[in-house]
Amino acid sequence: MIVDLASQAYNALRHNRRRSLLTMLGMAWGIATVVLLLAYGSGFERGLWSAFRSFGTNLVFIFPGRTELQAGGTKAGTQVRLNVNDIDYIRAEVPLLKRVSPEATKNCVVAYGTRSGNYGVSGVYAGYGRMRKFDIGEGSFFSEGDDFTHTRVAVIGSDTKLKLFSGQEAIGQSIRLDGISYQVVGVLKHQIQNGDDNINQHVYVPFSAMSDLMNTFYLNAIVMEYEGDHAKVVQAVRQSMGFHHNFNPKDQRAIFVFDVFADLMDLQVISTGIKILLGFIGLLTLGIGGVGLMNIMLVSVTQRTREIGVEKALGAHRWHILFQFLAEALVITAIGGLMGVVLAYFVSWSVGSLTLWSAFEDNASEGDIHLYIDAATLLWSTAILSFVGIVSGMLPAIKAARLNPIEALRYE
Repeated sequence: MIVDLASQAYNALRHNRRRSLLTMLGMAWGIATVVLLLAYGSGFERGLWSAFRSFGTNLVFIFPGRTELQAGGTKAGTQVRLNVNDIDYIRAEVPLLKRVSPEATKNCVVAYGTRSGNYGVSGVYAGYGRMRKFDIGEGSFFSEGDDFTHTRVAVIGSDTKLKLFSGQEAIGQSIRLDGISYQVVGVLKHQIQNGDDNINQHVYVPFSAMSDLMNTFYLNAIVMEYEGDHAKVVQAVRQSMGFHHNFNPKDQRAIFVFDVFADLMDLQVISTGIKILLGFIGLLTLGIGGVGLMNIMLVSVTQRTREIGVEKALGAHRWHILFQFLAEALVITAIGGLMGVVLAYFVSWSVGSLTLWSAFEDNASEGDIHLYIDAATLLWSTAILSFVGIVSGMLPAIKAARLNPIEALRYE
């Protein structure tokens, strides 16, 4: 019986080829829109995340500030300055830490031959590059042995290399930082930036060698990589610094804490909201195709009323009729869905990428929106398509199943 009903549904589609094809095209257009919108949402999220790669993930940055609350005998408005002793305090008192690095920064005149420019120079530990997940384009980051041996080596950003060396080889060459020679051992790959800390126009040297350029007792920042709960790490940092610098740990302005993980979670909430919105818009667009499918199926039920009456008179049950018309609707939906996915792949291939970060800076195509259709996009699109197809086909099928066989036989 089921095979016969499926055969009848197939014959009905063949009998009304033009109508069936137009309905399939409507479903194809709708599902292609859903797939492309979801792909756009995923590409937009990847583009945003690419700008935060240089901050790593499980990182906490602390910066000096000024107190806002009175604590003990210290008045509000007192400046809090980080120093090298804070590195030992943090290592001893903050749990879950993997690496810690100071950062002492100064704007210097960086020169090579007759070319020069003003760039930020930071003294850091060797682990800083791994914490920030720097991609090395040439050479390597300086080693842990350079942290305390006062070795004058430097790692430069991609824009710094372009300015000073143009197309020449930079590795092994000596650059002058405020007149003091440092040997270039590494060049960073260009990275998309999201803030004032532009690593593409920066120079990094061992913390011990930074003392030739400035007094490194006071620090511009301390960077920590941790494992586990980021909130516990932030709380422990505030408790430790509050105790040693005599400020209230609840004073948010005494030291500024940049919790990268918390900021990324906020970004993920925003990007997820955008994807849900785009999926809802796609659902509404596909719903238009679903309305067309429902309309065609209702017309089919009306045209085949006598046929339904004959089937019921010969012993067909309600669920047989329901299955027959629902199967017809789902076949239209499935074929239209496959056509729509093929169309979506063709559009994503022909479009390539859409401008995002490259509109704001050069060599930032990595941060543009690429319409990459992944398995998750296809899975969600299939779920939306199935929902629309079942709802659109179920109502006409229920109407057909409920027809009175006597009235159906009398229908002209």
